Amino acid sequence: MSLTQDALWHKDAVIYQVHVRTFSDSNGDGVGDFQGLAQRLDYLQELGINAIWLMPFFPSPLRDDGYDISDYESVHPAYGTLEDFKKFLAGAHERGIRVIIEMVLNHTSDQHPWFQESRSSQNNPRRDWYVWSETDTRYRGTRIIFVDTEMSNWAWDPISKSYYWHRFFSHQPDLNYDNPAVREQMWNVMKFWLEIGVDAFRLDAVPYLVEREGTSCENLPETHAILKELRRKVDQEFPGRMLLAEANQWPADLRPYFGDGDEFHMAFHFPLMPRMFMGLKLEDRKPITEIMQQTPEIPASCQWCLFLRNHDELTLEMVTDMERDYMYDVYAGSKSMRLNLGIRRRLAPLLDNDRRRIELMNGMLMSLPGTPIIYYGDEIGMGDNIYLGDRNGVRTPMQWSGGWNGGFSSADPESLYSPLLLNPVYGYQAVNVLSQKRTEHSLLSWMQRIIRVRRSTRVFGAGSIEFLYPANHRVLAYVRQLGNETVLVVNNVSSSAQAVELDLRRYKGNILIEMFGRNIFPRVGDLPYLLTMGPYQFYWFRLRRI
Repeated sequence: MSLTQDALWHKDAVIYQVHVRTFSDSNGDGVGDFQGLAQRLDYLQELGINAIWLMPFFPSPLRDDGYDISDYESVHPAYGTLEDFKKFLAGAHERGIRVIIEMVLNHTSDQHPWFQESRSSQNNPRRDWYVWSETDTRYRGTRIIFVDTEMSNWAWDPISKSYYWHRFFSHQPDLNYDNPAVREQMWNVMKFWLEIGVDAFRLDAVPYLVEREGTSCENLPETHAILKELRRKVDQEFPGRMLLAEANQWPADLRPYFGDGDEFHMAFHFPLMPRMFMGLKLEDRKPITEIMQQTPEIPASCQWCLFLRNHDELTLEMVTDMERDYMYDVYAGSKSMRLNLGIRRRLAPLLDNDRRRIELMNGMLMSLPGTPIIYYGDEIGMGDNIYLGDRNGVRTPMQWSGGWNGGFSSADPESLYSPLLLNPVYGYQAVNVLSQKRTEHSLLSWMQRIIRVRRSTRVFGAGSIEFLYPANHRVLAYVRQLGNETVLVVNNVSSSAQAVELDLRRYKGNILIEMFGRNIFPRVGDLPYLLTMGPYQFYWFRLRRI
């Protein structure tokens, strides 16, 4: 099928996040590649997703898993060729699946030819492509992001005998966006991929593009001006393509990234995610309703992006110190589970592999306002390896079967880019796609079903939300509405059975149709509507006047 030119496709998307390297190895060298990914597109189509977000696959020294780019217009040889990418893209489009790729605007690798030129001498034509200084005392008010590894945002370059600016690792120098040549060059890079046919970019680390003395060097007006200009060019030359912002900020600080619908189409809702985990542990809806109350209205064409887990740590930047201590206590008892200001775990281990909690969290992910992202392997309940360094513990090979290397690769196990999980709970013999396809009660089958139900209506992607506040604070309930369609969602965030009375008087005369089994629940009358719920149970109801 060909993809329609629907400018709002991102509002109805269900996105699957995957790293080419981790998914499927077609040539037996121990590393996933584009041909392997292309061969697994039928699996993704059956799962029901309609967009894939790929982590960086460009040539890179791979000191930061590809976010340190040394060539923006090519494919890392381990993953194949540009031709392989184009074939994968065509295969995805044939199945109605759009492709979102990374665009790391803020910095390059120190191995990039631009930086090599820039550092070669102080009068090189590309000197001004990066941010250089004679001292390391400028921009004092700027926080350090990787607190575990970096002491400063400045690094000394012995070749040109001066300091360069980096917001992330010291091997990732920041580009200088005050230079028009840099802005022009980065647009050319985006144009290169848009012309090949990619549907969207996830723009990495966008709050940090511009530096100004006396500021935090985040969210500056000059940064927004650059982003608006990029959006204008995308709309003008490639209508229907989408920009997704990675800006780990409070909702109010994130709001300007949507502009008046003229900056980003989508942005991640970072602060919501830790509070979903918090609400579950506290058995209280308050952390979730509180952050949603702080979430501003956004333009009608824009959308939040929601996720439970991804390739990074479960970030605790956007919580209070007290909340962070609580999250560490309950979700990361061992120090080795923590990194920077976060927890480096996958979804299933975070939830003690409790199927009921995994289902509830996915139920909330799929029914709160926004576009959901599923991290590869979470649909089968994969585990993590906290003994691997950095964030690699959640980036182990996809587990396809109980056979050789879990069906990921025909290589010798020793030559895989990362060891497979072997433990009796999460190891590939216990958790894999093939065995879960054999039973309709598996997590994989359940995930296919919930994605199908979510995609049966536009109300979840585009509808309004109104929270109900029943006396029982262990129940999170909300009404989603779009046009004449109304859906009631009720979640029990408690580990024990609960009864709840909901004030549904304004829907008097409606019957409730449970969306998974299509069974009819009693009609709404004058009295509070009584529901009884098992531990971690949730309901989705369509309201119907019959």
